[in-house]
Amino acid sequence: MIPLALGGGALLAALTQLSPWLSALLLLGVRLPVRLRFGALAGFALVLVRIWSLGDPWAGQIGVGQQLEGNIVDGFLKTSRGQVYVRHFPRLEDGYYRLAGHLERPEGRRNPGGFDQRAWLRGLGVVAVFHVEQVVSFRPAKAGLRDGFRRKLEAGLSPAPAALAVALTLGERRDLGEIYNEFQRSGLAHALALSGLNVAILAGCLLVLFYPLGRFRYLAVLAVMLGYLAITGPFPSLVRAVIMAAVALVGLFLGKGKVEVFPLLGWSLLLHLVYEPYAIFSLSFQLSYLAVLGMAVVLPRVPKPRGVWGWVSAALATTLAAQLFLIPLLVQQFHRLPLVSPLANLFVLPLLNLLVPLGFLKLFLGGLLAVVFEFFAKITLALVHLFAAGPQLAWGEVGVAGSALYFLGVLPLLLALYQKVSWRRAGVLAATAALAAMAPTMVPRAELWQLDVGQGDASLVRLPGGVEILVDGGRDWAAGRVISALWALGIQELDVVVATHPDADHVGGLPQVLREVRVGTLVVGPRKPGDPLDDGLRRAASERHIRVLEAGRGSALQVGGARLDFLGPGAADVARAQAEGDDNYQSLVFVLDWAASSLLFTGDAPQGVEESWSWRKVGVLKVGHHGSARSTGESLLARFQPKVAVIGVGRNPFGHPSAVVLGRLQQHGVVVRRTDLEGAVRIPLR
Repeated sequence: MIPLALGGGALLAALTQLSPWLSALLLLGVRLPVRLRFGALAGFALVLVRIWSLGDPWAGQIGVGQQLEGNIVDGFLKTSRGQVYVRHFPRLEDGYYRLAGHLERPEGRRNPGGFDQRAWLRGLGVVAVFHVEQVVSFRPAKAGLRDGFRRKLEAGLSPAPAALAVALTLGERRDLGEIYNEFQRSGLAHALALSGLNVAILAGCLLVLFYPLGRFRYLAVLAVMLGYLAITGPFPSLVRAVIMAAVALVGLFLGKGKVEVFPLLGWSLLLHLVYEPYAIFSLSFQLSYLAVLGMAVVLPRVPKPRGVWGWVSAALATTLAAQLFLIPLLVQQFHRLPLVSPLANLFVLPLLNLLVPLGFLKLFLGGLLAVVFEFFAKITLALVHLFAAGPQLAWGEVGVAGSALYFLGVLPLLLALYQKVSWRRAGVLAATAALAAMAPTMVPRAELWQLDVGQGDASLVRLPGGVEILVDGGRDWAAGRVISALWALGIQELDVVVATHPDADHVGGLPQVLREVRVGTLVVGPRKPGDPLDDGLRRAASERHIRVLEAGRGSALQVGGARLDFLGPGAADVARAQAEGDDNYQSLVFVLDWAASSLLFTGDAPQGVEESWSWRKVGVLKVGHHGSARSTGESLLARFQPKVAVIGVGRNPFGHPSAVVLGRLQQHGVVVRRTDLEGAVRIPLR
């Protein structure tokens, strides 16, 4: 029990980085025997001292222009003062650099379901991003031991099996591309992480190889595993597995016999967090420890039938137990839960159990094992591709409350497994937690989201009755942001998608949205013959059998309880757009009316056409052309009298939003919301 107390104290100390007082209160409030309490305090103190020793190497340097030098490895610059993440386009190759630029703090999540750079870097112990303005000097990286291993792994293999070999053996996933997405969709992403599987196979082979060394073979195996960790890098799941193996091997060397899982977990938590206290914020760290915890809690209580059925049931039980505590994290991260995951693990994991040792052997034999590895790798990839097409349980963002309700539902089931409560009572309690978790989804939503897609537009209107309307989708690279936001908000189908006009920053991402999300109707403006964006969007709609409506001045569309009245473009606007070669003149302009709310969407329409619109008072104005001085004129504001103005804008060389437009909005008492300052903007509707 002492190792568990040490690990628990270390865990609470690591959580002080998030909430110092809560962690301390939990430690003091837990009633433990004196010996265990001292163990918890010791673990707490060790990690706390480590946190204080790390500090912030870049305090006082944020925003200051300076030069940094050091080695760049996988986008991270390692300097004498500390490590920073490098921002430069295109990405800088590995090597030794002297760079000029300035430091900034990492950005948090800017969209629902978006990438949280701050959380990702925090889990790696990185607290600053270096924005490169000039590469002063560069020296290419010298080929090292890792590069030699990579070449041997790839020797004689086609690209996909080669990428899989490198991922399974060295942990590098950069070349997997779509393969990694298929592993995610089939519930097998965990199998690509260097962890217990790699360590167990490596240790088992080495114990046989080093058997003549007697009990010193345990130390020899430990030395090799530490070398393997040094070569691959400190992946949290691999660090956890190596620490647990190291404690077990040292115990065997000292003649202590087999060490149980829970003490191993306690020692691993303590040593891992003393080494990397910030790892507590790493998703890989969380998934790795929770998976082992799930197996340690559940598997000892699961019956073990014999024969083939026993093997199958054991494999399924292991998969389900490993994922029991992971589900809230997986859903929060990916917003999808593969329903075929147990079957995928049942069929694919045995093949991966074969490929891992083959990969280790290939490190030394190079191309000699290429034919064998290629054969089994192609079978594995074919199965992964098959399972990736399986059904997915879609869910929106879980959050802290949702995770708490999930674990409240799981707890009584575990208590029933250990015969502490009846299964009937456990089922009632679990069902109550499930109903409480579903309650927020039953509350009617009425809101406008202006998504952050950089210098572009993507607006989402959500109304009671499940009405979902998307207006524009940003550039092509922003399609992933839009789709992730839809999934995070629990949206599986869009009733209407409006493409205001064929400009890349408005419709570039929409073809991908149409392919990934079910859409009822696509509304477009007049056709622009020969335009690749317009043609590509209509073609994507045709491929998905989506109804396409062409709208213009005088058109109207009823969607549930909402009505879209189109104010433009008129025939004169279309003619002017064709004559001047300016798509902005034929932007779709419409007012969306729902209940007492009215929203005016103007695309990129210039001031020259604003006076031709039939006016009415609106509550929300989607500011035209990202706040350009060419749009949102005095006449528009005087006639429509908006209360709130939303600007979709990012970093740009055009000076958007214009100071003139911002001043005009201020003079009219309009509240301004901007995506470049706030990230995604949410406005409740009434």
